[in-house]
Amino acid sequence: MADFDRRKFLLGAGVASALGLLAGASGITWEELHRSAAGRPLAAGTSILVLLTMYGGNDGINTVIPYADNAYHDARPDLAYKPEEVLHLDSQLGLNPAMKGMAQLWQDKSLAIVRGVGYPKPDHSHFRSMDIWQTASPDEPVNTGWIGRWLDATGDDPLRAVNIGSVLPPLAVGSKATAAALDVGAKALPAELATAARGLGTSSSEDGTAEAMVCASYRAEQQVAHALSSVQVGAKPAKGRNALTAQLDAVGKCVKAGVPTRVYTVSLNGFDTHADERSTQQTLLGTMDSAVSGFLRDMAGDERGKHVVLVAYSEFGRRVRANASHGTDHGTAGPVFIAGAPVRGGFYGDEPSLTNLDNGDLYSTVDFRDIYHELVGKVLGGDPEPVVGSGRKDLGFL
Repeated sequence: MADFDRRKFLLGAGVASALGLLAGASGITWEELHRSAAGRPLAAGTSILVLLTMYGGNDGINTVIPYADNAYHDARPDLAYKPEEVLHLDSQLGLNPAMKGMAQLWQDKSLAIVRGVGYPKPDHSHFRSMDIWQTASPDEPVNTGWIGRWLDATGDDPLRAVNIGSVLPPLAVGSKATAAALDVGAKALPAELATAARGLGTSSSEDGTAEAMVCASYRAEQQVAHALSSVQVGAKPAKGRNALTAQLDAVGKCVKAGVPTRVYTVSLNGFDTHADERSTQQTLLGTMDSAVSGFLRDMAGDERGKHVVLVAYSEFGRRVRANASHGTDHGTAGPVFIAGAPVRGGFYGDEPSLTNLDNGDLYSTVDFRDIYHELVGKVLGGDPEPVVGSGRKDLGFL
């Protein structure tokens, strides 16, 4: 392969690398991860956080359904579920009929549902709202994510947080450290290109700030590549929605192998249901439900896995009233699911009113940063204030 100018390559790759895009295929191998797990396994009893981002704005009202509220049926005559269709949680609320696995977790008291979660002065833009959730900064844009700030405060081991997928979400990017990105379906780089890529992690006295950050990113990726060992993932992730099962399967195998990772991030797309919502969302929730409940059943039987806490959230909920296309438009507050053996199951936060509305939107009853406060303090064992700011409190779900 022809020689190339390292400095020009780093400058050209800077934006992509800063966002977490790996060079070509991921370059991360399961063989190397296994060696890391064998050499410095995660200590027994260590809590592990799995973050599931449901991109698109999941309709929380048709997820945790107020089936006994006449206002629900009046606002959504074609979208509303009948009481007999709903998986009842109590005399007022029930889960979407696609969520049978989550309903069992509720019965087992290992599912917490935080109702009415949002943030002050809500924004209906997917991009800004997701940015707020992932940076935990509603008041002004910042360049670091909340997990990224935890990484900044806790060392430089790139294996402390791993995203399953080749592009890091903003939540995993800090000012000094980022999570590693693992593409479980990627093919190995050709040997010649892999050799060239290894040189990208070598520092130079001529590097500027951006180039130094890119070099650090490549060095971290190479360290992760050396760590991701012979944990066997099995089949490549299916295209589309079924990929969540493969993502969580990869997480489960890493957890069981003792990989020294405290945070894993996974995702599911497609929740922007402006039209024909009912069947689309029910399919998506079924995908989420089977993947999450199957993963947690598997984790409950493992010594390390029983310390896993999974959190599922979306950037906003939907408006109360259905639109003319049998869908719902961008809204505000919605439920957050927290599940796993360490969880104190039940409802947290007040149920938002369907009649006392903010211009057609739900008023939030819980600030999402209170959820992060408890996760950082009780799952990750860190100081929540540098991550989510002052004035926050635990909700008690752990």
